[in-house]
Amino acid sequence: MKKYFNLVMILFLLFLTFQILTLSTNVIESIRFSFSIWKNNIFPSLFPFFVLSSLLIHYGFIEFLSELLKPFMRIFKISSRTSFILFMSMISGFPSSAKYTRELYKENLLTKEEAEKILTFSHFSNPLFILGTIGLFLNQKIALLILFIHYGTNFIVGIIFRNFYPSEEEQNYFSLKNAITIIQKKKRESFGNILTKAILDSINTLLLILGTMSIFLIITTIIDYHLDIPAYFQCIIDGFLEMTQGIKYTADLSIAIKIKAVLMTMYLSFGGISVHMQTISILSDTDIRYFPYFVARLLHAGLSSFLVYLCFDIFI
Repeated sequence: MKKYFNLVMILFLLFLTFQILTLSTNVIESIRFSFSIWKNNIFPSLFPFFVLSSLLIHYGFIEFLSELLKPFMRIFKISSRTSFILFMSMISGFPSSAKYTRELYKENLLTKEEAEKILTFSHFSNPLFILGTIGLFLNQKIALLILFIHYGTNFIVGIIFRNFYPSEEEQNYFSLKNAITIIQKKKRESFGNILTKAILDSINTLLLILGTMSIFLIITTIIDYHLDIPAYFQCIIDGFLEMTQGIKYTADLSIAIKIKAVLMTMYLSFGGISVHMQTISILSDTDIRYFPYFVARLLHAGLSSFLVYLCFDIFI
């Protein structure tokens, strides 16, 4: 099968090129949509966190935070150094967890096993995206429910995976003295050089996100044009390929708002193949495996959507 892979890829890419030429109006519109989402939501919400995280890593914030959150991270049987990834991912959103994991792994602050494990339960959508976009499509009360359950089920996934490569026991208390000593020993470099590297690395990652998102929006546009299936199933396919487009189309469906909330939660927690490809691309120069992340996303999507279905009538 491997010897035919190149031939299959050439045929697929030629087909994609032909479709882009024949459906140029639809494709251009999908690219404009992806750029609009990137420009208005993704870049403003991720760029400052990407730059700040690089600076924090350099100046020793990881060591301080890991000392502070040692007791909490022991719940998941994982090194306290991963607390930085968990903390920053919660406030910035995916695929930042892959970026932070790669940076710490490259700095030899994490083992391969710890990197694979933290990726399973640090897949958080940006809170501003949930409250802003989903709050606009549905309402703020539903958006808050989705936000709470999306975040909460991530921690449930972490507990389920707690015996997956358990880390060695650490002292279970916070030592401010240890944290300050480690910070003082950090290697110093010109702030200008650190900032320049942080900005360039952040922009490269964000351009990768834009490119991947645009490609998958083009693919979903072509699929939608050729597939003669009910809009309900078409939205589900779109949502599992590219999350933002799936959410947009689901909001326009003539179905119960409860089912819309369940589907949107599922897209968020799975992330879409587009986000998965962004994660794979970010980790491509490491030996960190993608498969545990994929399994965790299926589990996360199933758990969170089920809990939204159960809790919707109680809280909404």
